[in-house]
Amino acid sequence: MENDLPQRREAAGLSQGELAEAVDVTRQTINAIERDRYDPSLELAFKLAAHFECHVEDIFQPEETDD
Repeated sequence: MENDLPQRREAAGLSQGELAEAVDVTRQTINAIERDRYDPSLELAFKLAAHFECHVEDIFQPEETDD
């Protein structure tokens, strides 16, 4: 799943650790999401969207597939 979490986080002036603390996860979790190595749970996706005051689909987009 693609995301624009790094851009949103940096625009808000937050470190990965600060964002992690705000949504109650580890810095490593935020790092893994930003590097497309981990897809967040639905609950975490909603927490991130609430933190940035946007919709989940504004942050996360499914990867395009060639079907």
